[in-house]
Amino acid sequence: MVIDLSSKTALITGASRGIGLACAEALAKAGAKVVLLARNPKDLERAAQTIGPQARRIVCDVTDPETLSQAFEQVTHLDILVNSAGLNIPEPFLEVSPAHFDRIFDLNVRSVFFTTQHAVRRMGPGGVVIQISSQMGHVGAVNRSVYCASKHALEGLTKALAVELAPRGIRVVSVAPTFIETDLTRPMLADPQFYQSVLGQIPLGQLGQPQDVAAAVVFLASDAAGLISGTSLLVDGGWTAK
Repeated sequence: MVIDLSSKTALITGASRGIGLACAEALAKAGAKVVLLARNPKDLERAAQTIGPQARRIVCDVTDPETLSQAFEQVTHLDILVNSAGLNIPEPFLEVSPAHFDRIFDLNVRSVFFTTQHAVRRMGPGGVVIQISSQMGHVGAVNRSVYCASKHALEGLTKALAVELAPRGIRVVSVAPTFIETDLTRPMLADPQFYQSVLGQIPLGQLGQPQDVAAAVVFLASDAAGLISGTSLLVDGGWTAK
């Protein structure tokens, strides 16, 4: 199946590296114009250069309401939003501090809510909101109480918005990956014992790559997924099937 997004404009948060960058690259390869949002100017410039002339970059901390609002003042129309910026601080439940709790929820939930609000105001019928969630939005895990709570919240938001925005012709979906090899997960996966424990819980026996998530995003952004809304596409190698 050939997917053509040449008439579309997509905005991707957390677009300077990892899953966000892979999504931006894949959407651009499918023809979309892409707007890249991230905090680090150097990483963002490098990402835009990698993608080429289809990419426009805006330096933005999505957790700062004023900066976020200013960023969207530069965007007049959107067809696709990919909320990819996210954070995890693995630690035992009894050691979680209010500061860590707030930091995770500010990025994983609050920023997604208000980024989506700005984006939807610039969407017409056929618009698509894609949340990068996690398999941890469907199951629980040790040392991930706050992360799991934030991703479960994101899955709930996806369902609520899918219902509320349907009359406007806007679809809302999530993509829920397993452990993907990125800068975020690499320090954890460097521990051989942890690495083997993760592989042991994935029936397909392999970690994911950013491109695996990006492929799902391109599909969900396309007309081929025109009747898919309010649900989550699990890219987890079977983790949640057990």
